[in-house]
Amino acid sequence: MCHLQAMPGDPNYDKDGGMEKVVELARKDFLALQNGGVDAVMFSNEFSLPYLKKVNPETTAAMARVIGELKSEIKIPYGVNVLWDPYASLDLAAAVGASFIREIMSGVYGSDFGLWDTDTGAIARHKRKLEINKVKMLFNIVPESARYLVDRPIAEIAKTTVFNNNPDVICVSGTNAGASTDINILSVVKNAIPDTAVFANTGCKVETIGDIFKIADGAVVGTTFKKDGKFVNLVEEDRVKRFMDKVRSVR
Repeated sequence: MCHLQAMPGDPNYDKDGGMEKVVELARKDFLALQNGGVDAVMFSNEFSLPYLKKVNPETTAAMARVIGELKSEIKIPYGVNVLWDPYASLDLAAAVGASFIREIMSGVYGSDFGLWDTDTGAIARHKRKLEINKVKMLFNIVPESARYLVDRPIAEIAKTTVFNNNPDVICVSGTNAGASTDINILSVVKNAIPDTAVFANTGCKVETIGDIFKIADGAVVGTTFKKDGKFVNLVEEDRVKRFMDKVRSVR
């Protein structure tokens, strides 16, 4: 994860530092990730807290600027996540040539952001309209800070999500960014959909990634790469390298 700082329109935007500061810090984090050996990077507006379910256009535009300024330096696959708006994520992917998006694209949830409803059919048609059929879709079926409104077993949710939506990846999260993914839930989901890729979406650490990869096909990693393993800090290349050395040993 390359977490972008708050941008124009966000409550915590640094108007004195401006977009130049956003780009500068994004470049530092991105290069630390790329030089540290990650397989791919996903750009997200992580510091746009509190998140919108339908983002304003200035957020998508600002993210496109950041990625555009970095694009000549990007040597690995990259994706985007405009929190929490799958339509904006697809728009951004189309604009910057991203390979994948991650979003909440199925289900109905009660969340810190209010009632969280989705429309997978509309999302799929929006993707088709943009003619970006090669963009991979990472479905998060255990959203952070939210719970499914209907009491359904997670294995059932995984199976019906795959049947109805044909996702490229199913992501399983902890309660929030940096919180460990429940290894038991991860196992239940993978066993339910053995032919679909399953990722641990939060809270992966160098001490736990070996056990995670006994079950999961991949992982989305952000907080553990940052100084002292704290969400608000910048990425440290040495932490990335240590983590990726462990990943290579597991592989």
